[in-house]
Amino acid sequence: MTIVRQKPLKTLVQPSETLPEKDNEAERMRDVLLLIQNLINSEEATVKLILDCLYDVGSVNLINQKIRLRPLNRVMKLISRMSKPVFRILAFNWFKKNCPRLITDWLYLQIAFKGLQNIPQEIAQEVAIEAEQLQPYSLSSTSSTESLSLEIKHLRYQVRWLTGISIAAIACLGVVFTYLN
Repeated sequence: MTIVRQKPLKTLVQPSETLPEKDNEAERMRDVLLLIQNLINSEEATVKLILDCLYDVGSVNLINQKIRLRPLNRVMKLISRMSKPVFRILAFNWFKKNCPRLITDWLYLQIAFKGLQNIPQEIAQEVAIEAEQLQPYSLSSTSSTESLSLEIKHLRYQVRWLTGISIAAIACLGVVFTYLN
């Protein structure tokens, strides 16, 4: 029994003229990734405002689409407004972690003039490895470390407080729903 390949093997050796171009391309895309990460870090307030606007529109549309009962619809909209600060924290952390990579990949697709299947895997993997090793800012002084730890403690306190409020709101919703039935 013989094994027949339907597709020819890809050549592992690339012409020597394209290697410097690919290295330059990978380096420039790493630069774009760093610039986007720095933009997100420096424009944190703007990113949070954008996420707030998206949350406002998206939550209302989702509630209107999924919940048809008018009284329950209104209650869910109130709960969604109360949970907005928690969403803001979670969404900003997700955005900061994932969006620079997504934006860089999308921009690369726009300038590569190729489809999604033709992205050189070596470049994508190399940029991903470099991005994991990068630290956007370094903490150099103890005063900034202390202020960051105080801010973290304050944010944890706010998360606990909002969790309690959310649980109370859900309990009230359960009582109202039970009363209406």
